[in-house]
Amino acid sequence: MVIILAPGPSVLFVIARAIAWGRKTAVFTVAGNVTGAFVLSTFVAFGLGPILQSSDIAYIAVQFGGGLYLVYLGIDAIKHREVQAADMTNQGDVAPSVRRSIRDGFWVGALNPKGLVFYAAVLPQFIDRERGHITGQLILLGAIFSILAFISDGSWGLLAGTARQWLATDPKRLERLRATGGTIMIILGISVLIAAIVSA
Repeated sequence: MVIILAPGPSVLFVIARAIAWGRKTAVFTVAGNVTGAFVLSTFVAFGLGPILQSSDIAYIAVQFGGGLYLVYLGIDAIKHREVQAADMTNQGDVAPSVRRSIRDGFWVGALNPKGLVFYAAVLPQFIDRERGHITGQLILLGAIFSILAFISDGSWGLLAGTARQWLATDPKRLERLRATGGTIMIILGISVLIAAIVSA
């Protein structure tokens, strides 16, 4: 839940659309985004589940990869916060239809290379290898993640849509939001790396 709440790429995508076109567009974008992300997580589960089930080395490697990836995301968010804040306020004037909002959100979620790495490197931190059925566990975790993301990202969209003028008139506010999310990602990544070292 902490990872979901941190303002990452999906949150920024939703906030950008909320600022440009309001709450309705933001919520339907979130619906499409989490659907696409769940489809992506299902593909990862079928490919990765059997490997993690049978290999201790692969499991530890995934833990290290997940921790390093979270640290990378955090550093990238802080480093590029000004550019991303500027992009969020330049979306255009004509609001997309409901269908297009869902479609755009779906493809952003399904084709996000960062999402692919996230599901492969971070989600396995939460499985219980002793219980078996790793693929099923990963699919269930992907579904839980998507539901929580819909609630969280949808809330971000509603909030940003309500405060769209306040956010859009000062890019520094968006920069601080992105930097806060980056800091949280770095802290989470370090904690995952520590857990991987202990388990190794």
